[in-house]
Amino acid sequence: MFQRFHAMKDEREGGFTLIELLVVILIIAILAAIAIPVFLNQRKKGWASQSESALKNASIAMETYGTSNNGDYTGVDNETCDGTDCSAASNLAGNGFAGTVNVTLLVDIADTSGYCLEATHDLDTSIAKKYDSDVGAPEDGTC
Repeated sequence: MFQRFHAMKDEREGGFTLIELLVVILIIAILAAIAIPVFLNQRKKGWASQSESALKNASIAMETYGTSNNGDYTGVDNETCDGTDCSAASNLAGNGFAGTVNVTLLVDIADTSGYCLEATHDLDTSIAKKYDSDVGAPEDGTC
C-alpha cells in the first residue's frame, strides 16, 4: 500500500492548475472592483471636508471683520482667495484667514445684514460648499 502511494506521489507534478490560477485572479479582480470605487469616494469626502474647513476658517475671519466694523461686511464683498494666494482677499487675510491648498474661496455676498461664502475644490469642481451667516454652518450648494 505504501509503495502504491509513493508511486502515485512520484507521478504527480507539483504546481497549480490553470483553473486554480484563474480562480485566484478572478477573486483578486472582484476585490479590486469593490475597493477602487470606495477609495475614490473617500477622496471626494476628504476634499469636501477640506472645503468645509476653509469655509469655517473664513467665517471666523468674516466675523472678526464684522466686529471691527460694527456689523458691516461690505468691505469684503467679492474678495477671492485662490488656494493659499489670498492677495486679492486683503480684508480676509488681514483678519486671520490664510487660505487652504486646492480650495478656492469667494465672498459672494457681504452687506450690512450678513454674508455668504462659497468654496470649491480645485481637484473636483463639482464639490461646491457654501456658508451663509444666517445658517451658521457649511452646506452643499452655492449662494
